[in-house]
Amino acid sequence: MNAVPELQLVAAFLLDLVLGDPRKLPHPVRSIGSLAMKTETLLRKSRWIPLRLAGILAVIIVVGVTVGASFGALQLATWIHPLFGIAVAVVMLYFSLATKDLSRHARAVLVALEQGDLQLAREKVGMMVGRDTQEMKEGDVVLACVESVAESTVDGVTAPLFYALLFGPVGAMAYKAVNTLDSSFGYRNERYREFGWASAKLDDLVNYLPARLTVPAVAFAAGFMRLGWVAVFSSVLRTAKLHASPNAGYSEAAFAGALGVRLGGARSYGGIRKDLPYLGIAETDCTAGTLKRAITLMVSSAFLFLAVGLSLAWLFKVM
Repeated sequence: MNAVPELQLVAAFLLDLVLGDPRKLPHPVRSIGSLAMKTETLLRKSRWIPLRLAGILAVIIVVGVTVGASFGALQLATWIHPLFGIAVAVVMLYFSLATKDLSRHARAVLVALEQGDLQLAREKVGMMVGRDTQEMKEGDVVLACVESVAESTVDGVTAPLFYALLFGPVGAMAYKAVNTLDSSFGYRNERYREFGWASAKLDDLVNYLPARLTVPAVAFAAGFMRLGWVAVFSSVLRTAKLHASPNAGYSEAAFAGALGVRLGGARSYGGIRKDLPYLGIAETDCTAGTLKRAITLMVSSAFLFLAVGLSLAWLFKVM
């Protein structure tokens, strides 16, 4: 098992918890996004390449460049000095995680709600979700934020940890490239239905295991928090597959079960109402207290996922 040295990953995890996303520093994920946009522009100029094939080439180019650059940077840094190589590895891992940033965004919504500023809460949650927020009531704001925290627990926390444990910093950055491609192109609209097909399918594939492994992490975290840990599994078994995404339903249903609420339901995208299936086995709606517990549940799940992953990595080493 080609696992990253344990202390590097722990250092990166703690660094993320303390600092979060460095707004004023160059961020490799933003560079990946810029590369994706430039690659799309270049490939779309050729009318001889079918859009689906162009999208496949975009995935190969962006992921390939990310892996090559990450591997090259690590090798060069290690060649300069082993300690410098370790520092670069920790920074790469740190950039791949978003535990603090996810918590920060959600807490900004929570603070606005606690201050009675619904309009500010709408603006803050609008930074986290793609649905219409202008006319949201307080319950709608909380629901949107809880759903975002639940879904992003995989994208921003457990999946990067999973690939870091398996393949080290290069694996974590490769995952972020795939995730960024999906965020850039993985839309089911006229522009990206064909071009974004490969990005969306690859993102579904790489998140398949992390999404499912997140469920027991949420259940154990719920147990520590004295929430409904048994309901996590009931909720996932009964409702996870109702979600349109093959993966997002698992973390959302797990959170719904742990928190004793239901997620899903009516929302609006671009003025068009959509009625989504309910996730969870309860019929209780979300409140500000639910959001507060969801944030703690996300952070606790991250700690447990990392602890179990490191323990398994150590067992494989000694076997």
